[in-house]
Amino acid sequence: MTGSLKDYADLYRLPGPWCTAYVDAGTGTVDTLEAADVRPGNTRAQLEAQGASFADLDAVEQALQPEAGAPSPVSRYVLVHQGKTEINEILPGDRVLPERISVDAVPDLLPLVKHRPEEFPYVVAEVSREHGEIRLHYAGAGAPASTEEVQGSTEHIKKFQGGGWAHLRFQHHTEDVWRRNADQVAEEIDRVVGSSGARLVVLAGDIHARRLVQEQLSKATQTLVSVVDSHTHTAGADQSLLEDQVNQRVAEQWATEQQEIMERLATQEGQANPESAIGIGAVVHALQQAQVDVLILNDAALSERTLLALDAEPWIATAEEESLAANVLGAVPAPAALLRAAALTDARVLLVPGGVLPEGRDIAALLRWSTGPNVPSP
Repeated sequence: MTGSLKDYADLYRLPGPWCTAYVDAGTGTVDTLEAADVRPGNTRAQLEAQGASFADLDAVEQALQPEAGAPSPVSRYVLVHQGKTEINEILPGDRVLPERISVDAVPDLLPLVKHRPEEFPYVVAEVSREHGEIRLHYAGAGAPASTEEVQGSTEHIKKFQGGGWAHLRFQHHTEDVWRRNADQVAEEIDRVVGSSGARLVVLAGDIHARRLVQEQLSKATQTLVSVVDSHTHTAGADQSLLEDQVNQRVAEQWATEQQEIMERLATQEGQANPESAIGIGAVVHALQQAQVDVLILNDAALSERTLLALDAEPWIATAEEESLAANVLGAVPAPAALLRAAALTDARVLLVPGGVLPEGRDIAALLRWSTGPNVPSP
């Protein structure tokens, strides 16, 4: 998912029905006749049996046409609304959930979130003394979301090898050119980090240029920098070495952040007024108050449970009497309802396996403010 769950908040506000197809997207083999060509028609038939409109059926069938060049294993997620394909994503790897072909009251983005457990934007900057290439990536998304190139001055880029005053003058001028170039590259890195919310900056390239660029970065960006000793723009350099190092740094940072979330949750346990909620009732109540900072759930354990999706605030309920002035759109799978409420209240989501959460629970949340002491009934 290029972008975070909250980027889909506008879709979540639209009334249904929604057609979802989460299917294998491999082209199959002649032996199995696994129908890359038959799959669109089969999916159409299943959706038609569930009452989908002709406009939606046409859109889904068109979106599922085989994609050349997508290596197996590969999955596809398609979301259609009122004849328009809102999402059509090829997802590398096997399906992480059972096949899903359904007509729903609200979008179910769980397959996307499972393939890309959380938005993790990061920047890879390769720098030389006259040039910078700045790539914005999202973890798990493959190709860069954007690539910016900064071409600095190449005047006197190599140091003058003479002697005397001329030597010193050219040397100082060359260092000024390097510094100006580094300043331009650093400015662009700061801009990309600021606009994307990147949580890691991997800095690679010429050792001298790296140092100059790092010095010129804003204080906020400097705290995100991880330097790798790789310069792929030199002759004979191995691009895969840089990719391996970047992937390692991303995995380390991601794991650190997830560990910090679980440690925050653990420190709240037993406190008088905790900034946390444990269990489905408490978490739904916190989501209704837009109080959740991080939603933590074991989606597999909640897959058989349903919650009510609402057409306005508080967006989610366990029973109709909690819906306030909102209308009930329908009873939907709990993970879909919870992800929707998280997106509409700007909460982050962390999916965890069984046994991770305290007290054997399947759902918890870190809150933006404490719930406060219980007020005794008069």
